[in-house]
Amino acid sequence: MLYGPESTGKTTLSRKLAKHFNTFWIPEYARDYLQDKWDREQKICEPEDLLPIAQGQMKLENDASAKLENGKKQTPKLLFCDTDLLETMVYSEAYYGGYVPGLLEKYAIKNTYDLYLLTYIDTPWKADDLRDRPGQREEMFAYFKDALIKYDRPHILLQGSLEQRMKTAVEHIKTLLV
Repeated sequence: MLYGPESTGKTTLSRKLAKHFNTFWIPEYARDYLQDKWDREQKICEPEDLLPIAQGQMKLENDASAKLENGKKQTPKLLFCDTDLLETMVYSEAYYGGYVPGLLEKYAIKNTYDLYLLTYIDTPWKADDLRDRPGQREEMFAYFKDALIKYDRPHILLQGSLEQRMKTAVEHIKTLLV
């Protein structure tokens, strides 16, 4: 599970890890959902978008978990998710003054992964239509890290170059497969 603030390399890393381990990559549902909203309405995420985003993310993950292989239902050993419900909850808290829809909070706390790969803010900021807090990277990183600690999620910090991050992630993931 790739986890962390915007523009910290989660998508690139999750794709590379999925390719490395020959498994599935689960994209961030919110990115397409919110880009479509921006293109239609020139609006960013609003509180009423949070539950549809959470539902869309879980559908992507559940669909990938249930992929058919040779006519039999198979659950891959590894799925690399570009985000999760806890990340959506953290954004909700940070952007909406602590507000989190009850259902989102319930399932964000309930839904867990074997390992969270926390991406540090030492990557260059890349602006786009949806990213809006380049001056608050340290604050946002603290929100994400604090949530992992608060909810006792197993995690490691990924920092440095893409190659360094890949090496660290692969080493830790291999220990889960033993």
